[in-house]
Amino acid sequence: MEFLQFLSWACIVFTVGMFSTGLTDLKKMRASKSADNVQFLPFLTTCLNNLGWLYYGILKTDGTLVLVNTIGACLQSLYILSYCHYTNDKRRVTSQTLLAGGVVCGGWLYFSVLLPQGESQLAQLGLTCSLFTISMYLSPLADLVPNTPGIVTSLIRFFLFWRFAYVNQGVPSYKLIEI
Repeated sequence: MEFLQFLSWACIVFTVGMFSTGLTDLKKMRASKSADNVQFLPFLTTCLNNLGWLYYGILKTDGTLVLVNTIGACLQSLYILSYCHYTNDKRRVTSQTLLAGGVVCGGWLYFSVLLPQGESQLAQLGLTCSLFTISMYLSPLADLVPNTPGIVTSLIRFFLFWRFAYVNQGVPSYKLIEI
């Protein structure tokens, strides 16, 4: 039991440390009185992630999940509010935040009203939270990779070249149609 308690506290410390990395962005915004060089989407997706896992932790009565994600949601809310204060593009930030709020409300209605309580509810909520966690980690790429459709189609082409390169070895091209 002591080992599990140690793991729980280690999880809390490391996860809160990860969520507090936004404090450097907060410091940068306060110093420059601007949000120009700070990305907003990671704050928003991380907040959604924290709220989802918080709800999961409440349903599962897991104190570690509740504590970590309460702290995370509070920190992300602080970052979002600070970003809203320092940004010049308040309309975009407000609309994205309202959209995220709508997603949270819709998700809460779905998981608390439409789904029957129990294992199915927890399994679907856990899967949804896992997908949000993936989006949280991918969100910084939104600014680095603006040509996502081009990358996706290029990856598909590479796959097709790789997959059908073996088929084409030693087979005349007119025979490929029959294969």
